[in-house]
Amino acid sequence: MKVVHTIEDLRDQLRGQLRVSFVPTMGNLHPGHLSLMKLARQHGDPVVASIFVNRLQFGPNEDFDRYPRTLQNDIDKLERERDVYVLFAPDERELYPEPQNYRVQPPQELGDILEGECRPGFFGGVSTVVLKLFSCVQPRVAVFGKKDYQQLMVVRNMCRQFQLPVEILAHETVRDTDGLALSSRNMYLQPHERAAAPQLYATLQRLQMQCHAGCKDIARLEAEATEYLNGHGWKVDYIAVRRRRDLNKPTPEDVAAGELLVVLAAAKIGATRLIDNLEL
Repeated sequence: MKVVHTIEDLRDQLRGQLRVSFVPTMGNLHPGHLSLMKLARQHGDPVVASIFVNRLQFGPNEDFDRYPRTLQNDIDKLERERDVYVLFAPDERELYPEPQNYRVQPPQELGDILEGECRPGFFGGVSTVVLKLFSCVQPRVAVFGKKDYQQLMVVRNMCRQFQLPVEILAHETVRDTDGLALSSRNMYLQPHERAAAPQLYATLQRLQMQCHAGCKDIARLEAEATEYLNGHGWKVDYIAVRRRRDLNKPTPEDVAAGELLVVLAAAKIGATRLIDNLEL
């Protein structure tokens, strides 16, 4: 595996390559990330991964400074797996040599709801860095995980509207044996918090079962799930059932017609904020 830190070296390594698959990450790699690399390898060659902690997507009171940076450990993991040909690991001066005044602004109806409402500016920061990384890598295919469901939709819509020649592939959420979605932020959890963390996914599963059993009162299901988690020591930002196609709230007509839905959740346990989702 080649490890490069500059855009010039990256382009030198990829010159003439027409079937590049790309997996952007912020590092601190876990098996979920590695499964993205394997999917990328099935759809292109060579595979490029990036590791970059993107300041633009962090709010002023979020965890940018303490976000885990484990580059050498990440390199070791990627070399053992042998799915990645080039790892692009730029520093901030390389990717942002001057203030990033030109930014991508997702539409309010997608970018300012759910995660976008809780984390103002988040999806603008994500979209801007993804567009810049796509410009550097020039991939034919890029792979994103479904755990970040809304992010996946934002990136897909951005590619469509800018007519970018990049196919966005979605990988199913990778979970631990107890159901907790794998995340780099799971390392923040204290032992007792880690033991309770699977409650988030279990709550989404219970809501799914209630929907399958015929309950069509979406607002009641959301409220009951929120009350349950808040009553077990969580601080819920949202539990929301939305239409898969646009993340709008489903109407009664949508529900009656069998509209495809997804339930998305974000909640804090202790100081750690976790997100998850489940297609219904």
